[in-house]
Amino acid sequence: MKPKFSTLILLTLASALLLLPFAISPIYLDALRERSVELHHFIRGEIYKQVTGYVALAFVVFEMLLSLRKRGRSWLGKIKLPGSVMLWRSVHIFLGVGLLAVVVVHTIGATGLNFNYLFLWVFFAVTLSALVGVVAETGILESPRKFFGVPGNKDLVMTKGPLIRNMRAVWLPTHIFLVSVFILMLGVHVFLAYYYR
Repeated sequence: MKPKFSTLILLTLASALLLLPFAISPIYLDALRERSVELHHFIRGEIYKQVTGYVALAFVVFEMLLSLRKRGRSWLGKIKLPGSVMLWRSVHIFLGVGLLAVVVVHTIGATGLNFNYLFLWVFFAVTLSALVGVVAETGILESPRKFFGVPGNKDLVMTKGPLIRNMRAVWLPTHIFLVSVFILMLGVHVFLAYYYR
């Protein structure tokens, strides 16, 4: 059940639409503050941030648990986990876009200041590194072409397998590195949220 190229393109477009509030938030947040002080106060309030923050944290924890299917066999001995790697990878992709939606709700499209600003951009990099890699891989796999390369240069012609391995050697370590940075920053974010309460 791997998402098709067309599905991944739709998820990428949905992600771009979900990122749109961050570009226009200075406009609508000021208008909201002027027109509806109570609503603005609520969505900037502690209860709203905590509830949406815990929902986002649940998404992150579930996303990390999905890697157990692939990496957990050595940790858990001979325990069989249900489902295939492809199923769990597909769920991981859809949950990642869902997490992006939850982050938009949590932040109300505001980019934040200082640490939170940097934290948000690391999260965007995590999301985009995964989407770009998976969309490119799936596009190559579903392509009717058998060879890929630079026109006129026969030395750089590759078949699908080596090309995907070379691409994965770049985007996957980048994604994993960014996820590691994101997890560390998430811990700091949660600490700061409760430290400055």
